[in-house]
Amino acid sequence: MLLVQEVQEDTLSDEMLVLRFQSAPTEDEANPHADELFSRYKRKVAAWCYRYAGDRETALDLAQDVFLKAYQNLKGFRADSKFSTWLFTIMRNNCLNHVRQRSGEPLDASEPILVLEPVDARGWDTSAVLEREAALRAMRALIRETLDETEQQVMVLHYSDELPLEAVTRVLRLTNASGAKAFIVSAKRKLQTAVRRLHARQDRKGFALGQGEGR
Repeated sequence: MLLVQEVQEDTLSDEMLVLRFQSAPTEDEANPHADELFSRYKRKVAAWCYRYAGDRETALDLAQDVFLKAYQNLKGFRADSKFSTWLFTIMRNNCLNHVRQRSGEPLDASEPILVLEPVDARGWDTSAVLEREAALRAMRALIRETLDETEQQVMVLHYSDELPLEAVTRVLRLTNASGAKAFIVSAKRKLQTAVRRLHARQDRKGFALGQGEGR
């Protein structure tokens, strides 16, 4: 007697789940594969949508719409790209459309949207909150002043949203030979130089103040 061991859904790759979804003979048999697939990305999609929407309710609506569009088009997914790249492309386009509709103005798809985590003041003393907010403002200013638009986008997608460099390259449609990796390297170099200069200015300022007080 031949015993067939059923493979657990959560051990399968994204692409294998897509293949099972596409080859399932009925919708009832296909849907569990889609459910497992989408459950892996619910938090990341919701977090991304929140960055664009700015409020929880709208973000959840956007995320739901993203998964609905992904489900409707999943039969046509081709393995010439990773599923995560395909899903994040749908998500980004959906969120950009929302921003366009909300503002009533056209928005270039290459426009950088850089959002750093807001301060949660609960359980913090006032001085700590103020110091953290000041640090975040300084960081935003440094990034805006130092990096170009593409570098800002690549840094946010890779480090904040945890997209692989290959996915970042595809989502941003980068055509250079090294893709997103080249922008990571250049952004790090620029930020390191900017931080060194900032520290040098602060040291000179502190030295000047010390000299003045010693007189």
